[in-house]
Amino acid sequence: MSDRLRTGIEVLDRKLDGGIPPGSVVVLAANPASQAELFLYELTATRGTLYLSLDRSGDFVSNSIDDAETKTGDPTVRDVTGEAPLDNAAKLVSALPEDSNLIIDPVDVLERQEPTRYRNFLNELQNHIYNTGGLALLHCLDGHSVPELRDTTEHMADIVFQLDTSVKGDRIENHLAVPKFRGGQALSDIIKLELSDEVDIDTSRDIA
Repeated sequence: MSDRLRTGIEVLDRKLDGGIPPGSVVVLAANPASQAELFLYELTATRGTLYLSLDRSGDFVSNSIDDAETKTGDPTVRDVTGEAPLDNAAKLVSALPEDSNLIIDPVDVLERQEPTRYRNFLNELQNHIYNTGGLALLHCLDGHSVPELRDTTEHMADIVFQLDTSVKGDRIENHLAVPKFRGGQALSDIIKLELSDEVDIDTSRDIA
């Protein structure tokens, strides 16, 4: 579909009929030990991107993107620090121009703020992304300490990607599920991915 926004990951864009509808808020839930950052980095190559870093320094993120061997763009990277991360993030989001990407990495810091204020932030984010025809990707860490407001994040998101990373024998396997696709059809099958220098489909065969 011509009006879809590409994610930069060819196999995923094909499965999603060209990409993601403009104005969507997307959750990428992944284990902290996975290489989910490759999804974020490849997304920066598709259009202008504002990258909000909640834990790593902006310089570290910029250097990681520059050093990535996959195709990346030249995103604007900003630290979201201080005692009012929701307010600081909201100010940056409100200035996001038309047809842009927004990456929040990780959103966990914001999910640990006061519930009512966090819901207000998500509503304002959703309205701005919808009105500007952009795409927001919220990186959610599915680790040992998941914030209580994670259900709120996934409920309000338009699309949910779940990346499962596991060790099978002498291989690391990555499986991507899309259980939620508001305004479209969720994928009925799981995509087996190869996460190395870039995100690609894993064409290897399992050996029983």
